[in-house]
Amino acid sequence: MLTPAEAEKLIRENLPLFPREDCPLAEAHGRILRADVRADRDLPPFDRVTMDGYALRAAALAAGVRTFRVEGVQAAGMVPRTLGGAADGCVEIMTGAVLPAGADCVVPYEETARVERGAGKIAAEGVAINVAETAGKFSAGHAIHRRGSDHRAGALIVGGGVRLTGRELAVAAACGQEFLSVAHRPKIAVVTTGDELVEIGAGVAPHQIRRSNDLALRAALALAGYPRVERFHVRDVREEIEHRLWHLLAEYDVVLLTGGVSKGKFDFLPEELARQGVRKIFHGVAQRPGKPFWFGLSARSTPVFALPGNPVSAYTCLHRYVLPALAHASGALAAPARVAALAAAVMFKPELACLLPVKLSIGPRAESLATPEAVNTSGDFAGLVGTDGFVELPAEREEFPAGEIVRFWPWG
Repeated sequence: MLTPAEAEKLIRENLPLFPREDCPLAEAHGRILRADVRADRDLPPFDRVTMDGYALRAAALAAGVRTFRVEGVQAAGMVPRTLGGAADGCVEIMTGAVLPAGADCVVPYEETARVERGAGKIAAEGVAINVAETAGKFSAGHAIHRRGSDHRAGALIVGGGVRLTGRELAVAAACGQEFLSVAHRPKIAVVTTGDELVEIGAGVAPHQIRRSNDLALRAALALAGYPRVERFHVRDVREEIEHRLWHLLAEYDVVLLTGGVSKGKFDFLPEELARQGVRKIFHGVAQRPGKPFWFGLSARSTPVFALPGNPVSAYTCLHRYVLPALAHASGALAAPARVAALAAAVMFKPELACLLPVKLSIGPRAESLATPEAVNTSGDFAGLVGTDGFVELPAEREEFPAGEIVRFWPWG
């Protein structure tokens, strides 16, 4: 039987990439970028002033000039001015404005004092400022964000494979990209199976249980960036399964089944999937919970994930295999593995890998600590409430001491 790592590898090797599509920038948040974003011009595109004050020549300051004539005012967005030829000229300047031609230094307001009109020949001719003696420390380039100092035109800024956040969207907007090439968001069918399941609002007999797997899986898929999810239910009836599967395999990009995949007398799914041309890649993983996990591809390469029906098994397999597989098919960059240190020793019979729910906390050295929170059975979905994810303990060993670093998988 496959190890979890072997099962994950087979999924990645067989899963086709989702197609790409153009998406308006305003709607691209959370999507997986499939084409690089490059600077369409130098960034910043001009010598940009970073402080409110006066733009002037640093050489004039170095030569001892302390009184400057104000030749005009320039705000952000205004066509840049050109500083006059006289050494004592300056332009009152605002943050974000283009540095006037001829100026190479900005002295902030705090280092200046306005000269009253009539207080000397210079002031009589217009507005003037006195620069403090300490302003001599300002050299060429002070308070100036030089053109192209962030990125040159054509430079790669955001590479494909990232999940787009506000940061990347801001960069794309600055580069003039009204549309972005992103991975297609798959249309996903989540199907529960079993005669024992009833709708939430329906009356429930002692031998029945309310449907919950499909709601839990849909919520987790949406949180992970896959909101196009529809829920279905089929009874353990061959004809009903056959009819529903035929439509789902034809209409959806991903089919996610829960239950009916083990070896019971009414577990019809494996046989029916084969009958409808779905090629089995594997059936069964050496793990607890989730041992009956099944994966295959339809004739048109629709990925089919058949998860065990027990809620803890289904939820754990979704996070261990399905969500990483969808990210991979979207072209997302591989996320670095997360790890945590066990906060308490764990022992278990080692014939199967253990996917153990845990609660995270922060240790004295700012390390992540994983406290085991074992559920009663794989049907104890309520036991997951308050946990943050699960750790994966390989089957080769029986004892894992406190402090050991293990792989951690978060619920969200």
